[in-house]
Amino acid sequence: MKFFRLDLLTLLISLFILNSCKRQDGIGLGVNDQNEINGNLIVDTNIVINTVVDDTAATSGQNRTPLANFTDPVFGTTKSIVALGVNLPNGAAYTVPAGTLTIDSAVLVLRYSDGFYGDSLASRYKINVYQLQQKVESKTYYSNNHWDADLGTLLGSKTFTARTHDSITIARIRTDTLDTVQRVAPQLRVPLSKAFIYNNLFNASGAVLASPTTFQSTVKGLYLSLDKAQASDAGGIIQLNLASSHIDVFYKVVTASTSTTSSAIDTASVTLPFFNRAAEITHTYSTTIQAALNNTTTSQNTVYLQGLAGLRAKLSFPGLDKLVDSSVVLNRAEIVITPRAGSGVPYAPLPKLTMYKLDIAKQRALIQDASASDPRSQTSLFGGRYDRTKKEYHFLVTAFVQDLIRKKTVDYGTYIAPVDTTLINTTTGIDVAPSTQTAARTVIVGSDKSTPGYSIRMNIIYTKVRK
Repeated sequence: MKFFRLDLLTLLISLFILNSCKRQDGIGLGVNDQNEINGNLIVDTNIVINTVVDDTAATSGQNRTPLANFTDPVFGTTKSIVALGVNLPNGAAYTVPAGTLTIDSAVLVLRYSDGFYGDSLASRYKINVYQLQQKVESKTYYSNNHWDADLGTLLGSKTFTARTHDSITIARIRTDTLDTVQRVAPQLRVPLSKAFIYNNLFNASGAVLASPTTFQSTVKGLYLSLDKAQASDAGGIIQLNLASSHIDVFYKVVTASTSTTSSAIDTASVTLPFFNRAAEITHTYSTTIQAALNNTTTSQNTVYLQGLAGLRAKLSFPGLDKLVDSSVVLNRAEIVITPRAGSGVPYAPLPKLTMYKLDIAKQRALIQDASASDPRSQTSLFGGRYDRTKKEYHFLVTAFVQDLIRKKTVDYGTYIAPVDTTLINTTTGIDVAPSTQTAARTVIVGSDKSTPGYSIRMNIIYTKVRK
């Protein structure tokens, strides 16, 4: 009797479980066929995508300033010169030490920053330093600002290998005591003309040294350019931390003797900081890239993205017309981007991308899913990072696509572009401004459907509510 009741109980439980199961594409009410809600997946590969030139970017006051001479076999050549505004010591009026001054050495100290891109092993570089012909001012400069220099007078140069993460040992000059040595952060040290420093600092008039503004107008600034030691070298893009860079001047002071004292010699140093910096960036594109830029009528099978205010991609979504229905509700929409196979060798793809739209005034704006002001946004899940395992970039665009479908927003232009590499691990505060803070590039698959699963696509999971 006990076994009979147990068998009956098992049968009843089984019937209950089986009766509660629904098919996997059913999401919801399960009362009858009239109010059942089904989830549907559409993979939209009809996205129109084109390579376009990025906007100019601010280069003054940035954490990284690019000094570049890099030839990419696909993209072409990128060059960047650097303009430095030199200030008086401590940024205030300067009094020349009494006595007879002799400069032992003057060194341009350039601190490296993360973000080197190019050939750090085989290529050697030569940095050249000249005097600017126009004054650097305390204002914002952009990547297309042109700088002229007195190229007839070389103030300093150095041939080197890019060791942007290797600390070095230098001599440390100490006043009234023995000199010593110290280990310092990775940096490039370029010998400067002692005559240039002496004439503009120690031998300058009192009026020039009494005012930082007058001093800056007199000196104008420094112009840095980068050459490849050999024309066949690939070269590279070096990111500099110019906020902590400066000019160190080491000098001797001989004080005059009197009837009661003898002359004395002391070794000292003085530092000239930089009050502003900027970069002039020039891209000379290959025939492949130029052909892509000239094609504005058809969607491209291969699309090119490049940092240093280089290249971005413009998107449009004609395939969304099929979902123009008030009964359609999006559960999720994401854009998936895949780099071309092999395009990341030897130069790695961009570690992160950003996505943005243009507003009615043609200004860059966050899309709904990336905007904290939109209650539907999920900034922590928005995406853009390169997934090294899947070899893909993903963007969550559910709210944006829903508004496009319902005609609540107008597509004045949607773009994918490189982003500041300091934002790689950031999940909030999404940036859409053009940037020179990353130098990498990525070749992505556009509308090419010859290899299924690799073309740019939008995965849409939607629910159609029966009325």
